[in-house]
Amino acid sequence: MTTIGTMRTLDHKRGAVRVEDLYDTDISDLWEACTAPERLARWLAQVSGDLHVGGTVQLTFTSTWTGPARVEICDSPHHLLLTTEPGTADEAQIEAWLTDEGSRTRLVVEERGLPVDTLHFHGAGWQVHLEDLAHSLRLDGPVHSDGWSTTQASTNWHNRWVELIPDYQAMAVQ
Repeated sequence: MTTIGTMRTLDHKRGAVRVEDLYDTDISDLWEACTAPERLARWLAQVSGDLHVGGTVQLTFTSTWTGPARVEICDSPHHLLLTTEPGTADEAQIEAWLTDEGSRTRLVVEERGLPVDTLHFHGAGWQVHLEDLAHSLRLDGPVHSDGWSTTQASTNWHNRWVELIPDYQAMAVQ
């Protein structure tokens, strides 16, 4: 597994991070890992709410980010689009694409609408999330035994995030 991350500007204030990796599982299993609340809780976030197009879900990520997201697109098993914090100044979008590559599946995640000066934090964070997904798939279970909350990140997630930040700070923003 080799997670590839990039960052780009959208305008003078906002930007996007994009991460991708190739997973040793079929597209149906990876889709479920990315959309089923019980599977998401193994590696990324606690999720509750209306899990359908137009519905709003409440998310608490392993990084402590917490907030609402509206489901814009849910085209199983290939495409998911969420708008986080809809209607606020912090509104952003998280989009995921899944593609078959033989017996493996590529996942591309892009988050758009982020402050340009914090892209490196988000890039490092998404890389850790995708690494955690790979770990969860290998274990067929949860990777954050210490848990997390709105105020306390998962210890393993946080330690890896801190380790990756310098790499993303050194990376060129396109």
